[in-house]
Amino acid sequence: MNKNRSGRKARPGSPSAASAALAGLPVAKNDEVVIDIIGMNHDGEGVGRADGYTLFVQGALPGEKVRVKVLKTKKQYGYAKLLELVEASPSRIAAPCPIYDQCGGCQLQHMDYTAQLDWKRQLVVDNLERIGKLTVLREPQVSGEAEEGEQAELLAGEAAGRGDSASLDQAVVGVGQSAEGSVTGSQATGKLSAGENATGSLTAGAQSTEDPRDGIRVLPTLGMSNPWRYRNKSQVPIGVTEGGLVGGFYARGSHRIIDMEACLIQHEHNDEVVSRIKELGRRLGITAYDEETGKGLLRHVVVKIGFATQEMMIVLVTNGDRIPHADEWIAAIRKELPAVVSICQNVNTRKTNVIFGDVTRVLWGSEVIHDYIGDVKFAISARSFYQVNPVQTEVLYSKTVEYAGLTGNETVIDAYCGIGTISLFLAQHAKKVYGVEIVKEAIEDARANARLNGMDHVEFAVGASEDVIPKWKEQGIEADVIVVDPPRKGCDPRLLDTILQMKPERVVYVSCNPSTLARDLRILEDGGYRTVEVQPVDMFPHTVHVESVALLVRE
Repeated sequence: MNKNRSGRKARPGSPSAASAALAGLPVAKNDEVVIDIIGMNHDGEGVGRADGYTLFVQGALPGEKVRVKVLKTKKQYGYAKLLELVEASPSRIAAPCPIYDQCGGCQLQHMDYTAQLDWKRQLVVDNLERIGKLTVLREPQVSGEAEEGEQAELLAGEAAGRGDSASLDQAVVGVGQSAEGSVTGSQATGKLSAGENATGSLTAGAQSTEDPRDGIRVLPTLGMSNPWRYRNKSQVPIGVTEGGLVGGFYARGSHRIIDMEACLIQHEHNDEVVSRIKELGRRLGITAYDEETGKGLLRHVVVKIGFATQEMMIVLVTNGDRIPHADEWIAAIRKELPAVVSICQNVNTRKTNVIFGDVTRVLWGSEVIHDYIGDVKFAISARSFYQVNPVQTEVLYSKTVEYAGLTGNETVIDAYCGIGTISLFLAQHAKKVYGVEIVKEAIEDARANARLNGMDHVEFAVGASEDVIPKWKEQGIEADVIVVDPPRKGCDPRLLDTILQMKPERVVYVSCNPSTLARDLRILEDGGYRTVEVQPVDMFPHTVHVESVALLVRE
């Protein structure tokens, strides 16, 4: 059978080939193609091209040559299935999780951890440059770099196809492109010198000879010495099969539950609790919630553990108020799982993908469990938001304090304070901290956590930051530093305007989304601030997510 120069099996008589020809595409559905993978998009899919046409390939890594089967085509791009590794990347490893290919929880287990850290740094760099139009200082490059023009062309085609510039300008990131060499020493372990200067020299790799004022320094990603078993919270959907009650994670791209006995990124005790709860549920005849019919009782099992205290909480999310055999269930949990100090029920009767409903009650034990970030103690309730990786949270917050440049005399505003995690961490080094959060229950938790730590120089307010902070300014409150840690959608435009009017000497931006970080930094830069440095932090190893901390100073 003849093949074109990309290795596509030519099938001129097929309907898909005719359709592809009519659309002017070089490939059609079900074609098999051999392509080079030149990068990876923000979903962790390998990106290659067949005669200039973009294909996204789940499981393919940059630098690989692969044979793929085309699954779906659109005008500017398509999706393909990996059939064969013709040439494997040196960064490829065997994923240790037995259900990795089925589960949608992790995306990068097949990639060496050092390569993951390199890729995440480059993901941040590409967003800053392409979305924020910001200048990033060039650092020593490593091999395997795709041509810049090639990437720009690919991005342009992808953006035209999806029409989403915010997520597409970050689409293709090659491992190690414009990045420092391999991360070693303190950078690989995620440890950081407390006295490290935010605007000082690089902590890994060769030093740049460029003036920091010529651009932004993006440091190597701070990773973990042991990037496994790091999650302190497990949220497991419950379903039913012919064999009875099952619980695990949704298969990639679906709501089909893959039964799971062990998750390698969850704390081991969480796995044990979920397994026992499923076993008890089967024994007591508990029914699982059915999304299609809306019937059945148990929807989710949520387990939380304090890494420092080892206290555990179980939350049973139910489709109704009454739990059959509740006393037997509680007695069995207390007997078999002595680390559990709190058993709660959350009632959610709505047809929704949202896990929690509005009503939460304690079935037995305490309303909260406790944990520490550094020296700060936190009370965690059933619905409290608390960072899921406490080890890396301390790394992230330590960098935030460093960038804030606190000496003990500063007034700080935490604009998205949640339950007060960053606020209280900052309060150890500041004269006064003000926190604001739109969720009333979170502010109640924040105030309780301040009392728990005897911190009476921290004040919290309920409301939108863009409404509350101007009122504080009218009352004569001036901030030396403003810290923002917004959701994935980034800062509200009115909050950015408020920051520009408030004119703090420093802004520290904690981000969970590189694209909205880049967009917001551009606005702040246009308003008179200079981004000095960005530190990526790997809060979620083996996934595509990366957190960053950025330091901005007023010009």
